[in-house]
Amino acid sequence: MPSLIPAADVKRDSALVSAIDIAREALVDDVGADAVGEHLAVVMEGERLATHTFSCLNPAYVGWQWAVTVARAPRAKNVTVSEVVLLPGAEALVAPEWVPWSERVRPGDLAPGDVLPTQADDPRLVAGYTGADDLESLSSRSPLSPGSWEIGLGRYRVLSLIGRDDAADRWSEGEFGPNATMAKQASLECSTCGFMLAMDGPMGQLFAVCANEMSPADGRVVTLTYGCGAHSEAMVLLPPGTAPDSADVDVVDDVDVTLEGEAVDDVDSDVVAETDVVAEIEDAQPSA
Repeated sequence: MPSLIPAADVKRDSALVSAIDIAREALVDDVGADAVGEHLAVVMEGERLATHTFSCLNPAYVGWQWAVTVARAPRAKNVTVSEVVLLPGAEALVAPEWVPWSERVRPGDLAPGDVLPTQADDPRLVAGYTGADDLESLSSRSPLSPGSWEIGLGRYRVLSLIGRDDAADRWSEGEFGPNATMAKQASLECSTCGFMLAMDGPMGQLFAVCANEMSPADGRVVTLTYGCGAHSEAMVLLPPGTAPDSADVDVVDDVDVTLEGEAVDDVDSDVVAETDVVAEIEDAQPSA
């Protein structure tokens, strides 16, 4: 007796439930006996409508099942076959769930000649100039005010606050951010490098562009807290024969001098020089 999986509020039809041979015969005629396995179950789909399932023996469809739907007209005893289909079972190998192309495309997929459409409601963009809901007042002069720089003249849309934040997070967490291996090994940051090109706008508070061809970040946006061994001040090489900077010469502040026959220790040189000048002026004056 085949297993019965009744549907809710569907009356069991004994003629359809017992029509295993009719369903198998129709299935063999359609796909061949070699692809049909044992009977698995019967499901009441509706009033006078049932589906018999058989295992699929085709090696290309392991875990799939044949489904044969049978029906009976009201007050009729004859069972007829409605359709034969192949359906995936619980252990069937199936294709992954379909994903829209806009979600499948990843950074780096765009090739020369490709065109990547942008959604009309892309949250990373707002209308230029008229996007008052996402831009601060033009009278604001706060360093982080997007309205101070991006009115959007000449462009239909500009970056929204969401788009700007997404870019900032992506750049900070990327290969030219403060947590990159190169940055962790560097002794100085880009904020003090002479090859750093400053950026305007709110992003300039965190980012700049590297202009050192010897740096791995040349021509890239870097965080001001990024760093590498090509920093302009990491090691300065002087031309041959050039004297070192006076700042590197040790200066002796304490001197020993003799003033009017007495030894004076640790007297500031400027004070001694001033005292000598006063003494010379007094000697030059005629005595009364």
